[in-house]
Amino acid sequence: MLKSIRESLDRKEAGCLSEYATRNAAAIRREEEELLTEGYRQAFSVDVDRILYSRAYARYIDKTQVFYLIRNDHITHRVLHVQLVSKISRTIGRLLGLNEDLIEAMALGHDIGHTPFGHDGERFLSEICVEHGIGAFLHNVQSVQFLDLVERKGRGWNLCLQTLDGILCHDGEVHNQVLAPRPEKTFDRLEAELAAKKSNPQGELMPMTLEGCVVRMADTVAYIGRDIEDAIRLGLIQRADIPAECVRILGNSNGTIVFNLVTDILRNSHARGHVQFSPEISDALARLKQFNLDRIYLNPRMKPHAPVIRDLFKRLFDGYLDDFDRQRTESVIFKGFLNGMSENYTLRHRPAEIVRDFIAGMTDQYFLSQFPEELRPGFIECCE
Repeated sequence: MLKSIRESLDRKEAGCLSEYATRNAAAIRREEEELLTEGYRQAFSVDVDRILYSRAYARYIDKTQVFYLIRNDHITHRVLHVQLVSKISRTIGRLLGLNEDLIEAMALGHDIGHTPFGHDGERFLSEICVEHGIGAFLHNVQSVQFLDLVERKGRGWNLCLQTLDGILCHDGEVHNQVLAPRPEKTFDRLEAELAAKKSNPQGELMPMTLEGCVVRMADTVAYIGRDIEDAIRLGLIQRADIPAECVRILGNSNGTIVFNLVTDILRNSHARGHVQFSPEISDALARLKQFNLDRIYLNPRMKPHAPVIRDLFKRLFDGYLDDFDRQRTESVIFKGFLNGMSENYTLRHRPAEIVRDFIAGMTDQYFLSQFPEELRPGFIECCE
C-alpha cells in the first residue's frame, strides 16, 4: 500500500512537470535499497532528508561565507547562503515546472564541502593538497566526497547520481549566459569529472539536468547582491560605489537585484530545455561580479588575518599528517575522525587525503580551537 502511494506520485509527475524536468522514476543510485524501492518516499525527497540530517550539514552553522573573524550577527554565513540558494532555485524551478525536490537536494548540498574561512580557506588548503600530490582542493568536489565517501563513517549516503552531479557542477563563480544540461551521465562519468576537476580546476563542468542548471544560476543570484549588502554593512563599500550601469539594469539593493535576475531567467527560460539570462542582464551581471571581485573579495581591508590563517592551515595539515604517520592514536584525527571509520574509507584514501577530509570538515571555531590561544587571530569589531 505505501509503495503504491509513491508510484502514484511518480505517475502524476507526467501531468504536472515540464517535459524537461527530471522525473523521480529516472533517479539512479549506486546501490538499490529495499526500504526505498518498497517505501513511500520519492527518490529525490529522500536525498533532501539525507543531506539535511547529515553531520556535514550541521556544520554549516559556523562556516564562513565571505567575511570571517568579524563580530556582526547580520553578516551572511554559509548556512544562510545555502537556504537562500534553495529558496531562489525552488521558486524558479516551480515556475518552470521542474522537480523541486531534486533542486532542494542540490541546493542544500552544494557547499557542504567548504573549508573553514570560506574561499580563502579553500585556496590555502588547495595549495597544501597540490604540494602533497593529491590534486587541487575544490569545495564542489569535496561536497561530493563528504556525501558519497565520508559521511556515515565512510559508508556515504548513497545519493542519486543526479543529485551528486548537480552538487559537483554548481560552479557559481563561473559566468554563463546560457546553461543547457548534458544528460546521459553515469557514475563512471561522475568519477571521471571529479578526477579531471582536481587535476585541472579550470576545466568546465555542466550539469546533467535542467534542475542542476537552475541551482547553478541561483547560486549567483543568491550571493551577488547579498555580498554587496554585507560589504556596505561593514563599511567596505558604499551603495553609491555600485557601477551606475549595473544599478540601471539590476538595481542597487539585494532584493531588487534578486527580483530582476529571477524575472529575467523566467522570461527567457520558460518552456525551453535550457536556462538563460538576456544579453543585457547577463552583461550587467558579469560587470557586477567583477565589481564584487575587485572591491569586496580581493579587498585586503577585510582580510588582515589571511597570512595567519594560511600559516595555521599548513601547521594543522603537517601536524595531523605527522600524527597519522606516527600512529599517535591519542590525536584528535584518530579519536574525532577515524574512530569507527569503515575499512572501505581508510583503504581507499592516502594519509594526506584523510587529513584533507578532516580539516575541510571543520567549522571556523573548531579549526581555531586546535591551536593555543596565543596563535589564534582575533576578531574584527564591526557594528552597524
